[in-house]
Amino acid sequence: MLIVGGGPVGLSAAVELGQRGISCLIVEPRTEISFIRPRAKTTNVRSMEHFRRWGLAGRIREAAPLKVAWSQDVVFCTTLLGEEVTRFTRSFGLWTERQDVSPESGQQIAQPVIEEVLRKAVAELDTVELLLGWTLQSLQQAADGVQAVIVGEDGQERLVLASYAIGCDGARSLVREAMGARYEGTSDTRSNLGFVFRAPGLAERHHLGPAVQYWILNPSSPGLMGRMDMDDRWWAIVNGAAADADPHALINALAGAEVESEILGTDPWTARMLLADHYRNGRLFLAGDAAHLNPPWGGHGFNTGIGDAANLGWKLAAALQGWGGEALLDSYESERRPVGERIIQEATRNMSVLAPELGNPQLMNPGEHGNHARQAAAQTIQTAKDGEFHSLGLVLGYQYNASPVIVEDGTPPTPESQAYHPSARPGARLPHLWLSDGTSLYDHLGNGFTLLRLKDTANATPFLEAAAEHGVPLEVMELRGEDIQALFGAPLLLVRPDQHVAWRGAALNRSAARVVLDQVRGVVHSLAVSAPPSTIRRSGGSNE
Repeated sequence: MLIVGGGPVGLSAAVELGQRGISCLIVEPRTEISFIRPRAKTTNVRSMEHFRRWGLAGRIREAAPLKVAWSQDVVFCTTLLGEEVTRFTRSFGLWTERQDVSPESGQQIAQPVIEEVLRKAVAELDTVELLLGWTLQSLQQAADGVQAVIVGEDGQERLVLASYAIGCDGARSLVREAMGARYEGTSDTRSNLGFVFRAPGLAERHHLGPAVQYWILNPSSPGLMGRMDMDDRWWAIVNGAAADADPHALINALAGAEVESEILGTDPWTARMLLADHYRNGRLFLAGDAAHLNPPWGGHGFNTGIGDAANLGWKLAAALQGWGGEALLDSYESERRPVGERIIQEATRNMSVLAPELGNPQLMNPGEHGNHARQAAAQTIQTAKDGEFHSLGLVLGYQYNASPVIVEDGTPPTPESQAYHPSARPGARLPHLWLSDGTSLYDHLGNGFTLLRLKDTANATPFLEAAAEHGVPLEVMELRGEDIQALFGAPLLLVRPDQHVAWRGAALNRSAARVVLDQVRGVVHSLAVSAPPSTIRRSGGSNE
């Protein structure tokens, strides 16, 4: 497996594949990880579930300078050293007490720290080789594989032959170009300037309390800022600032006073709303920024890429191990591209109301007029921005409704909403449960498919026999309880390696179980199912 790009998405794909015994070569131009452009700072609940599945969630929390217990708040204020206008609590899926909805909370952590953890993780896998300082020069595919030429920093060329290639090589993706895909979409007209700086003692000067983000409504420098660690490093984004703007002056305006600051790095950028017209061409695939770009508001872009890697990785492993078919590989685009499209729409909606739109000169005035302006602004902010900071319906609630490897059961899709409503219909993420022994249901799911058996009368043997015929990894897990069956909606559920429900229904005979397994592993295309899956029969065949 050739993975072009060794950022968080490429490294995550390598972990997913490498832990399944698939040999991977990652080609990454950067030899060092830069901390002067923190990029993503929000790792959401769903990404942490994937990291938990890979055995990395604990490492990420240990490496994160800002612990979840330190703060779960987003504060809107006149300036950092000024007055609070309003705040959001339990933002970005951050919580410290155990929640039924997931075994993991979100985690605020800069993308470079995530990359450090992932680089160490792939170094521990005998199946993965990470080539730093190497760049893709050319890429071609044939019926039986792909052929790439890569170039090292010293000009040395190397020929790479692989079964498949994944383009995790960002916005200027050479893999996207090689597969004939193109971005579709638009860009924002407003410029932004991000920067990382050191400001000794700044944290002790303000009285707003800990927060993962401080939104500054000062009209002279509207934007947001936050701490990168518990020392003196901060990040900031100023909306509308030009690339050549004076960062020191911007920091002083954000803070509302003269601040001793050292600029560590600047990053001028423009928000882009771009989606690749296709994610697959034969043996070439796109993931992460190579497939989709969205505004950062809400913290979804990096996490969408992690979801891409988790979805594609197990499917490619299934194909290479001989039990997954072409329809399984086709399903990557039909499942993940709609997610990328929805993320772009939500992030664009969040971008429609930023600090410049929320700022008001009267907010800066003390006294009655200033207080009245802050009260009015607080109501506007709570209405406009709540969905940006409380979005579990988007993070956990997406469903693969049009997938060729999901067996529909005739129930309607759960409507999209800001709040998360657990659903076990096929295509949805399996609702999470804490078991009676205090462990997470997710920790008991197998590395392949898992058949959840909720009633003694539900016979799992036909599925086990059908799986054994084709080497499909399948484990059976027993669960009991009327409340569990009511939540899951059927006595049997077939759960995929990525924790999404592939099928649910009543007991099947061996022939019908084989039909279901053939669809969910992608060796046949979607069945036209108009009745519950327990009545599926092979067309023209007999019932064994």
